[in-house]
Amino acid sequence: MNNVATTSGVRRPTDWQSDAMQKRIAKRYAAERRFKALGLTAIVLSAGFLAFLLLVMMGNGLRGFTQTELPLEIDFPAMTGGASASQYEGPDADAKLRALGLQDIVNTSIELQYGDEGTELFSGGAWRAVSNAILDDPALLEQTATLSLPVESELDVAYKGDGNPEAERKVEELSDQLGTGFNWNFLGNSDATDPMQVGIWGALKGSLITMFVTLALAFPIGVLAALYLEEYAPKNRYTDMIEVSINNLAAVPSIIFGLLGLAVFLNLFGLPRSAALVGGLTLALMTMPVIVISGRNAVKAVPPSIREAALGVGASPIQVVFHHVLPLALPGILTGTIIGMARALGETAPLLMIGMRAFIATPPDGVTDPATVLPVQIFLWSDEVNRGFVEKTSAAIIVLLIFLLTMNAVAIYLRNRFETRW
Repeated sequence: MNNVATTSGVRRPTDWQSDAMQKRIAKRYAAERRFKALGLTAIVLSAGFLAFLLLVMMGNGLRGFTQTELPLEIDFPAMTGGASASQYEGPDADAKLRALGLQDIVNTSIELQYGDEGTELFSGGAWRAVSNAILDDPALLEQTATLSLPVESELDVAYKGDGNPEAERKVEELSDQLGTGFNWNFLGNSDATDPMQVGIWGALKGSLITMFVTLALAFPIGVLAALYLEEYAPKNRYTDMIEVSINNLAAVPSIIFGLLGLAVFLNLFGLPRSAALVGGLTLALMTMPVIVISGRNAVKAVPPSIREAALGVGASPIQVVFHHVLPLALPGILTGTIIGMARALGETAPLLMIGMRAFIATPPDGVTDPATVLPVQIFLWSDEVNRGFVEKTSAAIIVLLIFLLTMNAVAIYLRNRFETRW
């Protein structure tokens, strides 16, 4: 029982029923309720902002996965002079179709069906959709076929409800013929000047190659550095200085690493500009301190009894580290690595500094080919004047968010799958 001092120095029991104590208790309870209310309000606001972001992105971005189409009837036997389907099969079929003058055939068919100004209704790459259809089914060349082709950008935007008056007038005139189909170009193409022909595959492939280079460099070096600092390095002023430097590097703004990559990898070593190799090297420098810190924490969390037991049965110090400590610390190391990689995937500033903002119309095939990544592609599309790029930007953001959520889900799975409870 609590006591309170009196004027005579004798302590007496606290009177919890007194008005003063009841007021103090009520005040403490009120403060606790306010704290809970503030915490709940913060959670609700955070969830609300996240929901608002997702709704806006989904509302704008889902339209980027669809395209407005017009039907076009093409009499292939008459237009090609009786071309045989067997002539346009094999690996060089695409080149043969170009030599056939497929683009002129499509434009002529458009003018026959929609008039002299009909070509203005269709996307400049509409003939590519015809080419893809023939490559999938060469028998089309021996018949009259009706294909749904993408319209031009302003007409597409107007049909989706946000166009200019002229485009809206055309939509009203063609309302009985216009339709919507899935935009496969967005998933399979690279960058283009026409928003109806742009795709995310080139940037996605560039991101995958860049992340592979980053992981291949940052993970082994970061893990070995963490093991050395935690298990072997002597405790002196030099290791203390190294630890402080690593902690400071983890908080350095990403654009500084971009300047470092520009000065070292491009200007000093002469590596190719806008290559996934340079981007991976730069992001590896930025990610490595995060891996070292998470790796040290994971190694430190392994109980000392594991090391003592391994040494007690005759294991060498290096066997203790690589056979016992590292396997037990690996889940925490992998979790920190994937979170660091997710952060690197969302970076734009360092990649802009090393020139990964080029117009990439062909997906990269190797680490030295010109490439771009998803965040940079989103940045470039957001700066375009054509309104057709607005929904493509939101759609690309959805792809990036799915990529990031997938990486975080893998981190959570690894942590729950391999986590050992002591």
